Amino acid sequence: MLLKHITWRIFNAKTNAVKINYRVYAFEISVRTAFIDASHAFLSSANIFMYPAGMIKTPSTVKIIPFAGWDKVSTGLEPVAGQQFTYTASDFDILFDSPIEVGTQDVFEFNAAGVRHEVAMYGGGNYDKERLKVDMAKIVEQATAIYGENPNKHYTFIVHNYAQGGGGLEHLNSTVLGASRNQYSSSMGYNGFLGLVAHEYHHLWNVKRLRPIALGPFDYDNENYTTNLWVAEGFTSYYENKFMLRAGFTNPQGYVTSLLGAIGTVMNTPGSKINSAAESSFNAWINPAYRPSENAKNTFISYYTKGEVVGTLMDLEIINATKGAKSLDDVMKAMYLQCKTLKRGYTDAEFKAMVEKISGISFTSFWDKYVTGTVPVEYAKYFAYAGIDVVNENEGKSVPYFGAAAARTPGGSGKVIVGSVTRGSGAWNGGINVNDEIVSIDNVPAEMMLERMAVITDKKVGDVVKVSIVRDGLKKDLNITLTANDAVRFKSEIKENATPLQLAVRKKWMGI
Repeated sequence: MLLKHITWRIFNAKTNAVKINYRVYAFEISVRTAFIDASHAFLSSANIFMYPAGMIKTPSTVKIIPFAGWDKVSTGLEPVAGQQFTYTASDFDILFDSPIEVGTQDVFEFNAAGVRHEVAMYGGGNYDKERLKVDMAKIVEQATAIYGENPNKHYTFIVHNYAQGGGGLEHLNSTVLGASRNQYSSSMGYNGFLGLVAHEYHHLWNVKRLRPIALGPFDYDNENYTTNLWVAEGFTSYYENKFMLRAGFTNPQGYVTSLLGAIGTVMNTPGSKINSAAESSFNAWINPAYRPSENAKNTFISYYTKGEVVGTLMDLEIINATKGAKSLDDVMKAMYLQCKTLKRGYTDAEFKAMVEKISGISFTSFWDKYVTGTVPVEYAKYFAYAGIDVVNENEGKSVPYFGAAAARTPGGSGKVIVGSVTRGSGAWNGGINVNDEIVSIDNVPAEMMLERMAVITDKKVGDVVKVSIVRDGLKKDLNITLTANDAVRFKSEIKENATPLQLAVRKKWMGI
């Protein structure tokens, strides 16, 4: 049973004030859950603080009493003048959207886009503060340039550095980032952190202010459903790439390769054939990405990745239709201003209408294909708009595919157990199940076939292999017909001899 909320009723007779003491479990490490130990306290406000029923718009004051030896508090909340470690929120929505870090964190600041930014580093690490000040500011400036204004007076980055860390969560004027404390010294690790900064900072607009209508004001008693997370999260992933390119942390080829990687992920995930971007968004409350099952890849596609792909295609379509005059940047800014003016979120129909207004063309077919539909991505067509040739290196190849992923069990038994089966593959069609023990394939012991089980290289498409399995203690022999591996693998070339229109599209798209 899902426990959504608990309500306590207190009878206070004629008293004017009520004091409530309560304890909260706080020992789960993530960017969204409270965690307290001897080194620091991270207070994720939404799962720490109660609110009086019917009084969500009531102001509140929070006073932090740090543990002995702790001397810093980092939060997006407004400080109360003259009262140390005391903060105020105009209503509970603001309080719940303001995480709090307490401890001895390393704090530094930088100014960008007219806004003071505080960075609170917990857990140490091999980061260079002066370098981060410069590079994080570049991302802030690029993001602000899209929307023409930065809506905050101050912004707080709370960064948790662990031996292995990751993830991020956006808030109204702050974010919580998970990082690996020694990742900053490598180019890949450093750019990975900056990419996370770019993603979460863009949420300052896209989600927190430019948002689907269901995402605020929140109903804290029930799930909030929307079909638009492909915009809220997927477009944020897409713009993460844009900001990294425009800030100089990657080059055009790296930008194209990253976007094609997302397209490849979508096309190589069987679930993308049955799960649309809109459906994936609506089903976020049962998102297999957070509670993965053995069949998730066959039934689900991430709205992050599919949304990133939709953003790529939509941007190129708009730019090509307007001959380089407009882009998705213009749509995002217009929708941000619309939400600001109307003081509410947007509907799917309103977002589509703005895309059509900016581009001057109908996007009904596009929506049917890529938003509510599951049509394969026409990657060559869209990248050609920008004078970029993209080919699938696997096109025309006939590589036999078994379709079951298996691994040896830990310990001394050495059993080969199936962990997942790909929809439409030979293993799927032939009756291989998750948790089956594969004993042999064509009388060859499975442990000798393990490394090449997915693609059986000494066979042809259409060949039948005999697979001996044990299921629930019973031995079975199955005949599996090998299918062709339909996975895509992209190779791209940014053409120097592109047409004037292609060059105009490329320039507008990349923004460099």
